[in-house]
Amino acid sequence: MALSCAQLCLRCRGLASKSATLTWQYSTQVRHRTVVTKVPNKVLNRSPVSGNRTTTEARRMWKQQMCYYSDFTAKHLETKAKEDEYTEELSRTDVVAYKNPLLQIRDAALETESHMYIDLDAGAEFSALEEISDKEATSISVPSALPPASTLLRDYVDKSETLTKLVQLGVNLWKLEQRPNVGSMLLRIDFNTDVAPRLLFLKEIGVEDSQLGHIITYNPFILTESLENLQARVNYLKSKKFSSENVASMVSKAPYLLNFSVKRLDNRLGFYQQQLSLNASNTRNIIARLPRLLCSSLEPVKENLKVCEIEFGFKKNEIQHIVIAVPKVLTANKRKLTQIFDFLHNTMKVPHHLITKFPQVLNTKYLRVRERHLFLQYLGKDQYDPTQPNYISLDRLVSLPDETFCTELALATLEDFCLFQKTL
Repeated sequence: MALSCAQLCLRCRGLASKSATLTWQYSTQVRHRTVVTKVPNKVLNRSPVSGNRTTTEARRMWKQQMCYYSDFTAKHLETKAKEDEYTEELSRTDVVAYKNPLLQIRDAALETESHMYIDLDAGAEFSALEEISDKEATSISVPSALPPASTLLRDYVDKSETLTKLVQLGVNLWKLEQRPNVGSMLLRIDFNTDVAPRLLFLKEIGVEDSQLGHIITYNPFILTESLENLQARVNYLKSKKFSSENVASMVSKAPYLLNFSVKRLDNRLGFYQQQLSLNASNTRNIIARLPRLLCSSLEPVKENLKVCEIEFGFKKNEIQHIVIAVPKVLTANKRKLTQIFDFLHNTMKVPHHLITKFPQVLNTKYLRVRERHLFLQYLGKDQYDPTQPNYISLDRLVSLPDETFCTELALATLEDFCLFQKTL
């Protein structure tokens, strides 16, 4: 019981102090408004405005403040009635410090009012007419002039030094922007620290200036490789007795070559040497002429080797000879390779040993072989056996231009050959 009485006394004391405070604030505000409204009468003493207006406005403001005070008191009494319901429950608990909710509302209002007053002079660090020192001028941060977002690299060329220099080198940006994450990578790197050292490295190993743009267009990720790794891969190729000219030519033909580790390069060289039973010299010869063998997948190569051996019926030594002469057979399209061999062997009746002797026929266009053979067959000159008269070499059949083919092999005019092509 004593505890309940103590809590009620604290509440009454808070309410009384709050009521007195509010009454003093309202009276002060009314007096202040009254004084403010009287000032214009002194300034406009020549105008016809009378003193009754001041009294009327003060009276109206006093009525508004009293109405607001009445509403505020009613809300407080309603809140107090709700709090009395919990008095019995509070009496069963320990005595805790009580804070009047009206005081919380007053503190929140005062805090909000204090934030409304803003010092406008504090926000301006520099004035447009104020002279500043050179040090302060250099410390002013300038926002980036790059466009916020774009799907085209050409929108950034005028603002990015890296892209500007790459365009001058001959890099095709429209090809790079079609690849994921390449555009953002080029915008992040710096030309002097990231691009220039790698371009100098490529020139040191013998790459021509005209090939730099081609290499970066097809392999922009070489700009993110460390110089130590690039040098280690070049040193490995030279340790396998590839000449400096061969290394420069291989990098130009296969831009991704230097992105692969030394272990992978060594495994690829060992694979071709073992699968084809080649010596080191022939292996270097094949790789130097077709360096993408070190970069591309091995699955098409394995499949073409099986096709040549099982489907075509070539012996291993014949396959070896074909690959040494025409390394592209290893990466050729299987359907195209099968189509050409079927026409040579089954339609033209060319045996395996002649195809092995002239393996470049496997790398020619099917339409050229078909049109020229049918024209020779129409003229009765389709003789491909070297032991028979009027023999026509397979090499000359596919390598000569149309005019030379007609005059030297078919003994006809170019117009006759064009008319025959229209009948096919």
